[in-house]
Amino acid sequence: MFTYKIDDKTELKMLTLQDTESLFMLTDQSREHLKEWLPFIDYTKTSADTAAFITSTMKQFGDNNGFQAGIWYEGKLAGVIGFHKIDWSNKSTSIGYWLGKGFEGSGLMTKSVKAFVNHAIIELGLNRVEIRAAVENKKSRAIPERLGFTEEGCIRQAEWLYDHYVNHVVYGMLAEDWQRKQNQ
Repeated sequence: MFTYKIDDKTELKMLTLQDTESLFMLTDQSREHLKEWLPFIDYTKTSADTAAFITSTMKQFGDNNGFQAGIWYEGKLAGVIGFHKIDWSNKSTSIGYWLGKGFEGSGLMTKSVKAFVNHAIIELGLNRVEIRAAVENKKSRAIPERLGFTEEGCIRQAEWLYDHYVNHVVYGMLAEDWQRKQNQ
């Protein structure tokens, strides 16, 4: 099982069914905050929905296709970060993430994404990590920009968000660029 200690206050830990109530409560308490950019919020109505999500992520891990981790800050679940899937043939993956209300603005997500990129490139031997974010989602876009990802382009109408399409900015990080940045 994946665990990664970032610092004395922060740890990443693969989600398990024991996290169901904590994750559902965080999702429910952050519903309005998260809904702007995450359409799955409308489908997470009960803790059973959260348990089904966690079960699917455990299958994802069992299939060697990535995993989802809770971001724990001072012993409290603060958010989720995960690999959408891993393309082993092309040695690439993409990362998605969100923080609950009240946990933003402290650098918590930047540290978490950095840890995930390290894991993907160093531990898993992947060559490419991608992050996509809606053009208007400035907070989400700030993470890859802060970490030195390359903005590679815009995918028009990439996601249906409730009643309209949103464009996504694509950010990429290659293993050689990441290693060079870590050595600077």
